[in-house]
Amino acid sequence: MKEPTILLDPTAERAPAVRPLLARPDSLEGLTVGILDISKARGNVFLDRLDEQFAARGIAVRRYRKPTFTRVAPTALKQQIAAECNVVIEGLAD
Repeated sequence: MKEPTILLDPTAERAPAVRPLLARPDSLEGLTVGILDISKARGNVFLDRLDEQFAARGIAVRRYRKPTFTRVAPTALKQQIAAECNVVIEGLAD
């Protein structure tokens, strides 16, 4: 008889964190939009187009890039984005 397979959860969460969603702004006018490229191939193509669309509407944009898509964004980068932007778009592609 084959032994059962045991799956381990690498997050070590006993209960998942429940966080309420933040309210979306009514408008992006007057806000700074952060665009975070997670460094996946060709993700910048989509994010460049978003940047163009926001610029055409007069919306301020700040661009950021993770060093690698295989890891979470460094804490310093997340803090910088939070300090400089009102909303953030994170994009990837494959």
